[in-house]
Amino acid sequence: MATGSDREYGCSRGHFRCCIWRMDKRQVRQKTVDFGVGMASMTAPLYISEASPARIRGALVSTNGLLITGGQFLSYLINLAFTHAPGTWRWMLGVAGLPAVVQFFLMLSLPESPRWLYRRNKVEEARSILEKIYPANEVESELIALRNSIEAEKADEQAIGDNFLAKMKGALSNVVVRRGLYAGVTVQVAQQFSGINTVMYYSPTIVQFAGFASNKTALALSLVTSGLNAVGSIVSMAFVDRYGRRRMMIISMFGIISCLVILSIVFFQAASHAPKISQLESTHFAANATCPSFLSAPNPTSWNCMSCLKAECAFCANGANEYSPGACLAKTSDLETSCHGQHRTWFKDGCPNKFGFLAVVFLGLYIISYSPGMGTVPWIVNSEIYPLKYRGIGGGIAAVFNWVCNLIVSLTFLTLTKALGSSGTFLLFAGYCVIGLVFIYWFVPETKGLQFEEVEQMLKSGYKPLAFKTKSTRGENQSA
Repeated sequence: MATGSDREYGCSRGHFRCCIWRMDKRQVRQKTVDFGVGMASMTAPLYISEASPARIRGALVSTNGLLITGGQFLSYLINLAFTHAPGTWRWMLGVAGLPAVVQFFLMLSLPESPRWLYRRNKVEEARSILEKIYPANEVESELIALRNSIEAEKADEQAIGDNFLAKMKGALSNVVVRRGLYAGVTVQVAQQFSGINTVMYYSPTIVQFAGFASNKTALALSLVTSGLNAVGSIVSMAFVDRYGRRRMMIISMFGIISCLVILSIVFFQAASHAPKISQLESTHFAANATCPSFLSAPNPTSWNCMSCLKAECAFCANGANEYSPGACLAKTSDLETSCHGQHRTWFKDGCPNKFGFLAVVFLGLYIISYSPGMGTVPWIVNSEIYPLKYRGIGGGIAAVFNWVCNLIVSLTFLTLTKALGSSGTFLLFAGYCVIGLVFIYWFVPETKGLQFEEVEQMLKSGYKPLAFKTKSTRGENQSA
């Protein structure tokens, strides 16, 4: 007969097994989604670029970015709608699966790209696709260019082999691919170290850092940033084939750097003008309610709201005026309820300040600066800068850099805000962007309106920024 302790142990053991089972299932689901998203992020731009005429290729690849950012906006709306629903996360994940099902069935009707078909000697099928993409008088010239490019690539294949390791070795030993990777990896790393995904992932938290205490208000304001990201993708579609990829990214980086510096100043001012801590207010609730770190501080009169939050406590604003000295309390649900019960506002992520509106405005301008350039153009560049044979490998390497940098930035963001504050973190990202701007100027050529074969020839000849190219040309003329 089982004792009480045996039954307790059995239940605990069963509960443990249940938790492990749930955790394993959740991890499997997450890894499956991550695998699918990773593949799509590389293959979708490649497919679009190979099945598009050069004159509108950039706009069509930008459409991919528009649909991604539009999906993010809809996901925020869904999150807001299900905030108080029972089984919140299940509804969120379930609704997200519906568009994927629709996309799966629509993709079954898509033709292969003409370049892929021609490589497999399906010339008539490739011609048929080209006739749908190009005017009748351009089809033959496109077919000839396609044939010349693929014949050259097949000759390389015979020389180095066709397995994955041989392709990888051939790619890294090929000067055209290496120069393409300099550009492709540069723009992907610069995209992530602009801090965009921290803004998208943590926008409700950032809005709370700016002084908006309500979770619902913060989530609603984060819709603005997500919506602006989608609008920026539309701007990219309109201008990327007119003004060029390189110019769009450089203008975008200047805007991003300016907004990040201003955001750093705004958050610094917000922290500097945070309300003071009143000892009287802090002991107003209960004897043991006051933040322990505040009570043991050597100079508690110097404390303000930010000092309180850094000590892992919460700030209960003054009832008469939230900018006046308030209480620094232990972060418990009971004290939060007590604070709200006295018609006060409870701050645990940011402090009340008069700069919150400015932070939201420049956060929006940051998104507007990012989305048309650094948001979509890196994927366009990576879809057209590699030779056909190495396009999958080149795009895959660049995508790996993108996702690894995404992971690094996302995992370190909250740690950085604790160590450096919001102001220091945004200034650090601005510094990363300055470095990214220099690398983009130096390594990334303009590919607007060029056929894939022309891009390959340009990289083979060697790319230099215009200013250095002009100087070099003058030197050669003088020496001649």
